[in-house]
Amino acid sequence: MSSDFLKLVGERIRTLRKEKGYTQESLSEKSGIHVTYISDIERGERNISLETLERVIIALEVNPVEVFRVEGIEGIEERADRQELIEALNSLLSGRKTEEVKLVLRLAKDVLGTYDKLK
Repeated sequence: MSSDFLKLVGERIRTLRKEKGYTQESLSEKSGIHVTYISDIERGERNISLETLERVIIALEVNPVEVFRVEGIEGIEERADRQELIEALNSLLSGRKTEEVKLVLRLAKDVLGTYDKLK
């Protein structure tokens, strides 16, 4: 079962891919990720690693924050209070390698920096 967040990010990746004029096959070639896996990501059926996400971002030639500009996050936020969201983030990071945690931290800083500029 995939989460709403995975589906939202997968849909965003699909949108970015199409905006670039890429097919799933061309994104597969550029990223080195199997086309079936790309399809699974876009449908929100894969909980991809940060390393895989990084490969997709590089192949799409976008700023990491672009992948997380999704609509519909409000529904997730409405169902959970602030502490639950923090605990969910902690849970996502708890079993990850140090490099992956550092990548998430860099992504979060980019996202928050962009968000602050938009205010």
